[in-house]
Amino acid sequence: MSIVSDRHSSDVYELVKDHIANLSQTPKFTPEQQQAYKDKIKALLVEHNAVLVAHYYTDPVVQALAEETGGCVSDSLEMARFGRDHDADTLIVAGVKFMGETAKILTPEKRVLMPTLEATCSLDLGCPADEFAEFCDQHPDRTVVVYANTSAAVKARADWVVTSSIALDVVDYLDSRGEKIIWAPDKHLGGYVAEQTGADIILWDSACIVHEEFKAKGIEDLKALYPDAAVLVHPESPKSVVALADVVGSTSQLINAAKTLPNKQCIVATDQGIFYKMQQMAPDKELYIAPTAGSGATCRSCANCPWMAMNELESLSKVFERDDNEIFVDPELGKQAMKPLQRMLDFAKVAG
Repeated sequence: MSIVSDRHSSDVYELVKDHIANLSQTPKFTPEQQQAYKDKIKALLVEHNAVLVAHYYTDPVVQALAEETGGCVSDSLEMARFGRDHDADTLIVAGVKFMGETAKILTPEKRVLMPTLEATCSLDLGCPADEFAEFCDQHPDRTVVVYANTSAAVKARADWVVTSSIALDVVDYLDSRGEKIIWAPDKHLGGYVAEQTGADIILWDSACIVHEEFKAKGIEDLKALYPDAAVLVHPESPKSVVALADVVGSTSQLINAAKTLPNKQCIVATDQGIFYKMQQMAPDKELYIAPTAGSGATCRSCANCPWMAMNELESLSKVFERDDNEIFVDPELGKQAMKPLQRMLDFAKVAG
């Protein structure tokens, strides 16, 4: 049985709303301007022996540039592992801040730059390290499991770090050992894990502003138009949305589902940045973004993370000019955060 912590999500949403209000709009470029920026970035990567790693949720132009330059387009953990194993001196992380921190934790000797450190995550914002540590101290008998979408300081307080693709396996393993769990920060993913495993979990009260926008009614209406479509849902979505899914999974798992399922149409409930790679892997499929609770100014995300949108060509072209966009993680904190990360990596090897 899961119990939600007494942290008020409304407070988090006010914080998120303030952050979004201060974000600048992503500039639009002409094809000529876009090509000029791409040419400049490519030259800079060579000059500085750098590699570009981009998340599935970034702009398709950025994802394509990462591929064209020998970089990587993937989920947050694979981004960090790719950077660790690459011979580049500098990693350019197109994503959000916790992804840059994870890359630095795995590769402390490398320089890690981001287009802007303002690119953050509502889950990270919703789980301040000091408040979370205090919450954990109130439940010393529980194993602390945190999602990858957290700060280095929160990871350092954890016993395990998990991604959405391995969360079920890890929690099922811990439950089989009789361990009771604290889960943070995403209450929807944590609730899904608790329901699937039956583990005793206390949930931290936070959610992703993109996935929480999806509504069951909208998906049901879209499904009525496309009755043969498979519904693909990320488990950060609300329970009522997950209940409608043919496949529930991480970004990589959803991409694979679009590729392997026999359905010719897919309704996708996650950030629509995933369509770039999904269409690439399943070119014969028709993809439809699941409806959100609003449109335009009436929704917080409209199925696009506003912080991921900050990774655009102009800011990428200036990563080596700025002095405020390098990721630093205190070495001792990094060593502590590496322990739960390594525990997950070792578990993944054994689990196959």
